[in-house]
Amino acid sequence: MHKKGTDFYTDKDVREFPTYGIAETAHYLQIPQTTLRSWVVGRPYPAGVGTRSFEPLIGLPDPNRSLISFMNAVEVHVLDAIRRQHQIRLAKIRQGLRYLRQHFPSRQPLADQKFETDGLDLFIQRYGQLINISQSGQLAMRGLLEAHLQRIERDPKGIAIRLYPFTRKRLPDEPRLAVIGPYVSFGRPSLTSTGIATAVIAERYKAGDSVDELADDYGCARLEIEEAIRCELRIEAA
Repeated sequence: MHKKGTDFYTDKDVREFPTYGIAETAHYLQIPQTTLRSWVVGRPYPAGVGTRSFEPLIGLPDPNRSLISFMNAVEVHVLDAIRRQHQIRLAKIRQGLRYLRQHFPSRQPLADQKFETDGLDLFIQRYGQLINISQSGQLAMRGLLEAHLQRIERDPKGIAIRLYPFTRKRLPDEPRLAVIGPYVSFGRPSLTSTGIATAVIAERYKAGDSVDELADDYGCARLEIEEAIRCELRIEAA
């Protein structure tokens, strides 16, 4: 049984590994756990007599484990922009994703760079047909999507390698002092400048160390320590 698990991941990119639990992903991406679970696992819903099952929008790397990969996290980050701005029903999002997959074949279309360069207009156009949003609404959706897309860093091949999560109010100019990358700190959020896990800093802060003490110990700016604490504890001011 263990050998099967090893074989399953032998040829996979670390970015595809099932790494993050639903609770921690929801925390770092600021999405309700129930919402995220619906997106990646699905959920039952009442339908007359009995219930039916709502199929997930995002496919996980291992169907037997409710763990999210780095690439899944990127998809969730983008999907959150679409869902948050217009409160589009999940059924309509599913139709839009189906349309996107038909035009740009990809196992993870929302994490694919082709979505950013070629698919964005088509995706928005499809939503325009589905929900009858105005041109200004389409522009608003584009602006929100682009703010999210700008926080995804890619390698020369266009594959996502780093995600800078929002820690404040999802503004385009939010600092990028904390990063999620599959090759640093075992994929957990860390400081962009040093690679120190934000959880380590937050634990020391909760234990009584001051921001200034932590900044001195790690050789970081005070702002970086505050951002690490904000990333973990979701407080307004460190």
